[in-house]
Amino acid sequence: MNPDKSSDEDIKSQQSAAADVIRSQIGTLYTNDAADPAAASSPQVDDNPYHREHNPHPLPEAEQWKQYHTAWQNYYQKYYENYYTAKAATPPVLEIKEETTSTKTDGYFANQPAELVPAETPAELSNTEALYELRQKLLGRVTESAKKIRKSRHFIPIISAIGVVFIFVFIQYNQVITANVMAYVSPGSIDPQNIVVDPTSDVVVTQDPRLIIPKINVDVPVTYDVGTDNASQMAAMVNGLAHFPIAGASSHPGEIGNTVLAGHSSNDLFDTGQYKFIFAQLDKLAVGDSIYANYKGKRYTYVVTKTQVVAPTDVNALVYPTTKPVLTLITCTPLGTALNRLLVTAEQVSPDPAQAATAPAGSGTADSTTSIPGDSGTLFSKLFGGGN
Repeated sequence: MNPDKSSDEDIKSQQSAAADVIRSQIGTLYTNDAADPAAASSPQVDDNPYHREHNPHPLPEAEQWKQYHTAWQNYYQKYYENYYTAKAATPPVLEIKEETTSTKTDGYFANQPAELVPAETPAELSNTEALYELRQKLLGRVTESAKKIRKSRHFIPIISAIGVVFIFVFIQYNQVITANVMAYVSPGSIDPQNIVVDPTSDVVVTQDPRLIIPKINVDVPVTYDVGTDNASQMAAMVNGLAHFPIAGASSHPGEIGNTVLAGHSSNDLFDTGQYKFIFAQLDKLAVGDSIYANYKGKRYTYVVTKTQVVAPTDVNALVYPTTKPVLTLITCTPLGTALNRLLVTAEQVSPDPAQAATAPAGSGTADSTTSIPGDSGTLFSKLFGGGN
């Protein structure tokens, strides 16, 4: 016997019994004489319809309404009680249907690979376990696809080419990047003992030659009497500033004539030395700013009188007649390149320039190949030629 069919018949019989109870209770309420149950059970019926008289039905009392609602509540209570009891006693039978790769199941597994189609679920396998098994299969499929994408070599040549280009650009033009960054960072730190309180006072300083520019926070060593060739200048600038003594501009601090000092505003990041960006902010100097040079135990004070930009080969811009001690600072410009040279000229104001000595005659060297020193060149220019 089919258990589902037997269960349905039991439910119907119970519903019919409950309905009979309700009908009897409601019939009792609506009899012609509710006060006399015996008369209500056997009413007098006249066969002749013309002899019948209309008797108005009495309105139900409050107690009758209460009984009416109670009867319906009992009905629904028994109905649902019997219904859920029968369902709980008879567990549902799951029918397992065989699925194939070409069968559509809810529109999801249509034409999917065999490993994604749900296999026949054993009778003892619960729905939760079946879903977990399917989820694991899907996860394995996604993981396998991700591994295949990662192992794909289509993008390796493109990524390699981009990496090579990036490395080349950085090596070739790192000066532009780093110099502009350093322009916002003070390239040096002034020693507290070199802070100038009174520029006109005659104070004793150390024998170490130094140049101090408070406005741009520069306090840097200076190497004097360096050769004018580019190699000598670059070697000296590793340790600070380099004296650039050419004919007609070869004086020293405190001597009449032009004292020329060169320093880097930028240089290749792979070069040695801690002064590669010492003049990165030199273009901030303006007329009236003070510069201090310590030379042979004496401090000399200069005031900026002009700034100008010249070509690297315009050495004559440094040579001109003068009766005063003059200081010229040179560096590369624009920042991060060696296209031009920035010249900052300052005149001595302390000690009294009228007491300045004359520069030794015939000092300094220069020829037709001499140019104003710049940077040491990029790594590729050093490897393949063409350095400054």
